[in-house]
Amino acid sequence: MKTAPESPSPGPLEPQSRSALEVDAATVRGHLQLAATKIVEHFETLHQQPASDRSEGVTTARAAEESWPPTVSDLPSLLDELFDRLAPTSFNNPGPGFLAYVPGGGLFHSALADLLAGCLNRYVTVWAAAPGLVQLEINVIRWFCSMVGYPAEAGGFLSSGGSIANLSALVSARRDRLPEDFRHGTVYISDQTHHSVAKAALIAGLPQANVRRLPVDKNFRIDLQALGKTIDRDRADGFQPFLLVGNAGTTNSGAIDPLDELATLAEHQDLWFHVDAAYGGFFCLTHRGRRRLHGIERADSITLDPHKGLFLPYGTGCLLVRDPEKLRQAHSVAADYMPPIQGDAQRVDFSEISPELSRSFRGLRVWLPLKLHGVAPFEAALDEKLDLAEWMASRLSEVDGIKIIAPPQLSTLAFRLDRNDLDAEECDRLNQRLLAHINDSRRVLLTPTRLDGRFVIRICVLNFRTHRDRMEACLEDIRSAIDRVSAG
Repeated sequence: MKTAPESPSPGPLEPQSRSALEVDAATVRGHLQLAATKIVEHFETLHQQPASDRSEGVTTARAAEESWPPTVSDLPSLLDELFDRLAPTSFNNPGPGFLAYVPGGGLFHSALADLLAGCLNRYVTVWAAAPGLVQLEINVIRWFCSMVGYPAEAGGFLSSGGSIANLSALVSARRDRLPEDFRHGTVYISDQTHHSVAKAALIAGLPQANVRRLPVDKNFRIDLQALGKTIDRDRADGFQPFLLVGNAGTTNSGAIDPLDELATLAEHQDLWFHVDAAYGGFFCLTHRGRRRLHGIERADSITLDPHKGLFLPYGTGCLLVRDPEKLRQAHSVAADYMPPIQGDAQRVDFSEISPELSRSFRGLRVWLPLKLHGVAPFEAALDEKLDLAEWMASRLSEVDGIKIIAPPQLSTLAFRLDRNDLDAEECDRLNQRLLAHINDSRRVLLTPTRLDGRFVIRICVLNFRTHRDRMEACLEDIRSAIDRVSAG
């Protein structure tokens, strides 16, 4: 009996034709080289670029208005437009003089990771679609859990930023602690808590009046006595307290709430305890930071922003939870076209524990620089920022007329120029003029806020490119600006 000949194994498919969108190898190499030239020039000149240049903002924006491109453009002209005309009219947040607020540092190797992730273009919110790449993100989450002192079974996900992380934390807490009718649920924050928490409550359907804003002490930390009384009063009035938010570094002053005491109160009151550590969390990598953030490990959930404390590009946030099952309860929805929900804790489907189904491969932008550099340089950079903030506070306290309103608890401080001969409004206007003069040199960019109702000037040191020389320039510009406003 004759056997049928075996069919030949199929060989690799060769494209019969290419669309205009499919570029050949020579084009890829050429475009990468053109982009690399601009990128290198950008990084090499960051120290010379002004900290802020918005003088031509309206003109630049209007010049950039256009309809659908009627004709094609060449890459060199587009790169020139991006780097030379559009980008310069902006805050230079990756530059060393950006002290205005908590920045995104923009590590080169994270940008490189984004290029690689975009070219690979793999789907990473379902484990089965890219097991090895999903594992990289799982590794990153485990590193972060270990850093904050969470147990091995803890988990979480990478988000676009702290706002989405705070939203998911609030929804998870609401799902875990409240019934289906959650209109009487109440949230407890300080009046220094980031506004993304109140926005999260709004998006999640809670009445805005149910967000209780508690006063703070002289160090801008939540008032524990007022907190306890408010919770007790709410229970007596028929409300359902369910979420307490502590701050691990506020935006206004870098204040750290008494996290250990808040954790104890939350346990006694049966509240979900969430810590917004978007700014301060990565100081856990340092000895001083771990001491100051004691109690963070007791939280039910923690928001981190790697695009702050790890100096990564914008768009890299994180939510950690002590019990990942709580995330699944709040985010999991089945669909016929999705793979079956798996029970293996080692094989995480991020789409089941987070809001997003389609998103970029964020984990690579964290994993690559940590693998290339190790943890030590990040710890050293964060320690340096703590030192620089303390140095600046010490030097400013020696300047006649300057009052430190918020000494640094991390790497942020707030100050103002006080004059006994001026009333509150006049003193505010004086400090507004002072701030404008400080920023005139464009070597640094500072921004204002209000603390205790007073206009204050804020310095936030959290850029890996910011060193002692730039802080000395900042101090020089402050002294010069004081001379100018004092002269009338």
